[in-house]
Amino acid sequence: MQTPAHAALGDLLSYSGERTLLAGTLVRVPLGKREVLGVVWGSRPMAEEDAALEFKPLGTALDTLAPLGEAWRDLVAFAARYYQRSLGEIALAALPPQLRDLSGVQLARRLKRQGSAPVVDAGAAGPSAAAAATSDEQADALRRIDAEPGPFLLFGSTGSGKTEVYLQAVAALLARSPAAQALVMVPEINLTPQLEARFRARFEGRFGAGAVVSLHSGMTNPQRLASWLAAHAGTARIVLGTRMAVFASMPALALIVVDEEHDPSYKQQEGARYSARDLAVWRGRREGAKVILGSATPSLESWHQSRPPEGDDPGGRYLRLAMPSRIGAGALPAVRLVDMRLQPSKTVLSGVLLDAIGQRIARGEQSMVFLNRRGYAPVLACGDCGWKSECPHCSAFRVFHKIDRTLRCHHCGFTERVPRACPACGNPDIAPVGRGTERLEEHLGELFASVQRPDGSPVRIARIDADSTRKQGALESQLAAVHAGEVDVLVGTQMIAKGHDFRRITLVAAVNPDGALFSSDFRAPERLFSLLMQSAGRAGRDAAYLAAQGTTAEMWIQTQHTDHPLFIALRRHDYPAFAESELAQRRAAGMPPFAFQALLRADARTQEAAQAFLNAASAAADALEGAQQVARYPAVPLAIQRVANVERAQMLVESASRAALQRLLAQWQPVLHGLRRTPEGKGVIRWLVDVDPQQI
Repeated sequence: MQTPAHAALGDLLSYSGERTLLAGTLVRVPLGKREVLGVVWGSRPMAEEDAALEFKPLGTALDTLAPLGEAWRDLVAFAARYYQRSLGEIALAALPPQLRDLSGVQLARRLKRQGSAPVVDAGAAGPSAAAAATSDEQADALRRIDAEPGPFLLFGSTGSGKTEVYLQAVAALLARSPAAQALVMVPEINLTPQLEARFRARFEGRFGAGAVVSLHSGMTNPQRLASWLAAHAGTARIVLGTRMAVFASMPALALIVVDEEHDPSYKQQEGARYSARDLAVWRGRREGAKVILGSATPSLESWHQSRPPEGDDPGGRYLRLAMPSRIGAGALPAVRLVDMRLQPSKTVLSGVLLDAIGQRIARGEQSMVFLNRRGYAPVLACGDCGWKSECPHCSAFRVFHKIDRTLRCHHCGFTERVPRACPACGNPDIAPVGRGTERLEEHLGELFASVQRPDGSPVRIARIDADSTRKQGALESQLAAVHAGEVDVLVGTQMIAKGHDFRRITLVAAVNPDGALFSSDFRAPERLFSLLMQSAGRAGRDAAYLAAQGTTAEMWIQTQHTDHPLFIALRRHDYPAFAESELAQRRAAGMPPFAFQALLRADARTQEAAQAFLNAASAAADALEGAQQVARYPAVPLAIQRVANVERAQMLVESASRAALQRLLAQWQPVLHGLRRTPEGKGVIRWLVDVDPQQI
């Protein structure tokens, strides 16, 4: 059953049944006053000592559905053990939500309906899209993927054709085996539609309309259930999805692709905090499936794991496949740094950047301006009394959204209309401070209001972020407009910075990236470098278009730190140099991947209660076996310590040995449950363990 880790409910519950059920069978069982979905993990005959115990009887067995396989159960058990969660929480979260509510009769009806749906005969299907010609680098990567066991790190620059390698690797797999399945993962939902279109064009004509399915949280519950059932039955040969897809039941899984493997979105940040990328590697090893991790800017963990042997160092566990060249002889964009220290105070877009964008508009080309902050302005403030738009429920400011005249907290969702005057002093002159994408879009509209496109029509500026794409279908229509050339300047957050194949964009600009250079989070420079490299990769992807236009692709970065090593490496598109520098610093500081970390977090009514619980937990850990091998740092508040009137604190736990860290965490679980019932646990709402945290 689905139970959170802090609930202290055991992993396995025992029930009595009239017949033996196979492990992996789904059942309806009573739990308290409810009837819930459960998974049979094992069964045994009643023993004499069981006679004195009173077992609740099993409900309905959903045995019209094939049991969940041993490999799937092993994956769930490993994830629960490694990430310190309960079996039920992982297992039930991995199943489609609608499946949890279906009775046996309803499921049988659904399976019958799905089984009677028309399936295109592969022989009678329409033509598939032809595979593109491969470059020497692509051909070499495909040859090695076919010949060697992996796992593979496909290190390919943006535009080098990594997706074509995925497509041809999947095609080779399906051609070899009539039953084999492939799992292809992307970090974000907005990248799924375009990838799905390419896979459908390539494979549906040959393998039928149901051969390719998607699996992500943006789908409706009936859609998710249909895709999951198709994968479980083996009728879906290819599953495309986000991090949740790593738990898809695929009985004939033979290949796993993790695209943009560096992306932090692969780490779940609520509930069971698993890393889908790491689980994909584990699952591939358990099921004998090949694993391809692809990125132009690999995570430093994957880069370190793919290091070649050198001297006494045996090298990493992954095999690195390099594809440094862009397809079609296209060059990577030239990176230009604008020193904002030399610009007038409060300059948003420098004159040289505006001139460069204007030249692109005049030639009918497209530009992209990247700012990783949505809304109109991050703060609304009063110049007289100092009032700011703080959220009453969080230790954060509410963001000003001009489009609907609201102040909205991006942490708890609390929203109010913008006040007519300062709530504190009555001053009517309250003003926005700072800029988000909404304000940047407006600013660009004002600057280019008198400029015309080559056909004489006015310049069109579009914005893509979480606010502008809230309505269903909005993202697809906006992307279609960009691809059709209807947009001259595209403004957006990281949603537009990765994965998209914009053919007419020749200039990309990053407006304000400096904040991450001096973050307290040691991973911030790695994320910034990756984001800027990915953003640069949106420019100049079509060499033929550049040649026809007689132009070159450029990436403009406005910064006050032009001599920073990160920007120096970025100008050369030299990820290996950046990675070597960062890894040297991490090795010296004893940080991942040279150490292993976990966070113990506590949410409570007061900050004092949260920290008292964590400090008591640390003191109690001293008595545990192997505690001396694991460092425990003092409890501190989170960067945003209060969200929705709940105070949050955390304690970092670190060890040079992964095994030592895991042993301590496993021993710590009953101690933490016990602390909840002591004075130190008073006021604590919940606690959680985050293994291999991505943000500290």
